[in-house]
Amino acid sequence: MAENSAAETAPAKKGKLKLIILLTVVVMLAIALSIAGTLWFLGGGLPGMGDDATAEDEIAEEPFVPSVYLDIGKALVTTVQGEGRQRYAQAYVALGATDAQALAAAKLHMPLIRSQLVMVLGNSSYTALQTPEGRQGLVENMLTTVNQVLEQEGEPAVNRVLFRNFVVQ
Repeated sequence: MAENSAAETAPAKKGKLKLIILLTVVVMLAIALSIAGTLWFLGGGLPGMGDDATAEDEIAEEPFVPSVYLDIGKALVTTVQGEGRQRYAQAYVALGATDAQALAAAKLHMPLIRSQLVMVLGNSSYTALQTPEGRQGLVENMLTTVNQVLEQEGEPAVNRVLFRNFVVQ
């Protein structure tokens, strides 16, 4: 009888070991499926199973091109009409572009550009220049004016007009 009890305990331990290994494999499989499902729902996809359009977008993405700036050295000073009396406006302006040729062309045609910018500033309203929206509108008008001058001369356009300093009194 002693032999029977020893023979019965050995298969029971072997069965428990198989059960533990099977449960460990099932838990690991559940964790792996959970991670894969989370990645798929978040749109990241699984590694190696990327979308072809996403890969093409990454390749087609243009490299970063830094902006280059040209300061208009002297201030643009003019009078503006406001509340029945003459007021003064002074603006230090810079031009920004990603193409250095556009700024070289702007530097070449600076007398004409300055003249046009002074006229745009002089045609502005004193009350409009006191608001952020009015100053933003002035920037847009100045950008349009600069690009019109450059277009007339057959040169590339600039991207931005920036105020370095702006005073209305």
